[in-house]
Amino acid sequence: MSDQVQITPLDYSADRPVAENPVKIMDLSIRDGHQSLFATRGRTEDMIPVAEMMDEVGFWAIETWGGATFDTMHRFLNEDPWERLRTLKRYIKKTPFSMLLRAQNLVGYRNYADDLALAFVDRAAENGMDIFRTFDALNDYRNFETVVSQIKKCGKHFQGCICYTLTEPRLGGEVYNLAYYVDRAKSLESMGADSVCIKDMAGLLAPYDAYPLIKALKEAVEIPIHLHSHFTSGMSPMTHLKAIEAGVDIIDTCMTPYAYRTSHAAVEPLVMALLGTNRDTGFDIKKLAAINEVLEKEVMPKYKHLLDDSKVSIIDINVLLHQTPGGMLSNLVNQLREMDALDKIGEVYKELPRVRKDLGQIPLVTPTSQIVGVQTVNNVLHDTPDERYKMITGQVKDLCYGLYGKTAVPINAEVQKKALKDYPRGEEPITCRPAEVLEPELEKAKAEIGDLAVDLDDLILYAQFPVTGKKFLEWKYGKTEAPDSVKPITLEDVRKRDELIKKAIAGKLVESKGDEPAKSASLRTFNVFVDNEYFNVEVDPTGDVQVVTPVPAAAPAAPAPAAPAPQAVKEEPAAAADTDGTLLLAPMPGMIVNYLKNEGDTVKSGDAVVVLEAMKMENSLTAPADGVVKCVKFASGDSVAKGAVLCVIG
Repeated sequence: MSDQVQITPLDYSADRPVAENPVKIMDLSIRDGHQSLFATRGRTEDMIPVAEMMDEVGFWAIETWGGATFDTMHRFLNEDPWERLRTLKRYIKKTPFSMLLRAQNLVGYRNYADDLALAFVDRAAENGMDIFRTFDALNDYRNFETVVSQIKKCGKHFQGCICYTLTEPRLGGEVYNLAYYVDRAKSLESMGADSVCIKDMAGLLAPYDAYPLIKALKEAVEIPIHLHSHFTSGMSPMTHLKAIEAGVDIIDTCMTPYAYRTSHAAVEPLVMALLGTNRDTGFDIKKLAAINEVLEKEVMPKYKHLLDDSKVSIIDINVLLHQTPGGMLSNLVNQLREMDALDKIGEVYKELPRVRKDLGQIPLVTPTSQIVGVQTVNNVLHDTPDERYKMITGQVKDLCYGLYGKTAVPINAEVQKKALKDYPRGEEPITCRPAEVLEPELEKAKAEIGDLAVDLDDLILYAQFPVTGKKFLEWKYGKTEAPDSVKPITLEDVRKRDELIKKAIAGKLVESKGDEPAKSASLRTFNVFVDNEYFNVEVDPTGDVQVVTPVPAAAPAAPAPAAPAPQAVKEEPAAAADTDGTLLLAPMPGMIVNYLKNEGDTVKSGDAVVVLEAMKMENSLTAPADGVVKCVKFASGDSVAKGAVLCVIG
């Protein structure tokens, strides 16, 4: 085929002649689209209205599952991830389903044992998955062995990914060069991959790097080449066109309402750009427009409060400097904001490439993006001029031990030694396939969760997410009431919220009735926050209200001690002991995974006491003094604020 796209004049119509070599398109809207734009909060009920319409477009596949959806659905939406797969399959009957599988990480944040990996793939296939887009954060394909064997056994499509990353401004250098990517593609083909995907998660692939890269891959392997490039930097539409000229087989896009910013380029402009060429998609733009209308009017209003409107620009050119994927960037910003340390973001950007280099120049993609990102935040907030890496996350320790695989370049020896000091598995890193040192997990999980896991799907969910998974299963089977925060909203709720905001902005939060009463002594002033908007509101109670009028008092003989400022933490248990003793405070907001020490246990300074999850990474918090644990303040699964008293040592 010629390198140049051939243009044939023809009028615009849905039944135009089929192109010589049409570009295939995979739609990502109902997985990576909402994951990138509004934190994976898209609900199944809001996918159903367009599901049958999308099935008629002619997509090569529709990405429906995987990535962060499994975690977010059960944790924040009170939805069963397995049920989404089954439900969508009832509406989308012709177009294959694709999922993002993190190889031995499955859909979690660590490598899981082989028995769990085999069971997960088997159940995903049984529940309706057709294409398993499989990647490893380190591009270490030893982590593919178990899941790929099961994908093939199930007769499904194995798409092998190469995570695209750089150490230079453009493709090249000693690590991530053309030879590296060609070698990775050949390895995938030799493993039996049905297609190869270049996974450009931060939008780093430049158009004039895409062309030689795709050309080289097309010459090196016989299987189709698929390009996945986020829009973040703004380059992806140009990159798509150069890749198409080079002969790429499949492109990832989103429907326009779910496109751009940190998501992907929109499908509609690409369809029109290729119209009448030998790479024409053949899509009917009118069908796409109809889908967009439903999304714009019936779906997106429910999620607009989750969109980041803090920036005017829809691109982030800084991604080319710090190479931070959009989802990772928003996590960092939110974490710093919760810790009242957003002013440190500049230091985080400077520290991030240093941490990445120390950890072996690993690609920044889940879970390594979180591993590098959280460790960077820890360094900025907790390191001193005399000591770096004062608070090392459990996942960094696992990485240094080899539990994630082999890094592109060796890990900094000093950092590795410090991370592995007193590491439970040993202080010498492994060199074998990581899962070879992991004990089977399913039977242990079954013993822990008992009858609460009704079937294998429940058990797999719990095994990957033991804390939040157990909480979800309790909601699912009516053991506990799901909080309002995980319940869906309706368009009527959106309308009421919008009206409230309009009134507040117009100064008419309470409409005047014409006979406005005088303000009484009961008047109180409140700060009201609505969708990131701040309002100062005066409230005057009506009816029988006891009013206490302050009476000036004589000056005390000595200054009274100031009342302690209230802590913005979860309400502590009523039966908690007093706080006399040494307090172990939460250094950051997060979720309690578990306590390693219980009330009455003797501890020495430096002993690990509690595991706190922050940004999905685990931090072992140590005893600040010798003594006995007098009380623990929270339970597994509780969310805590920075500064919360986690336990008292006396």
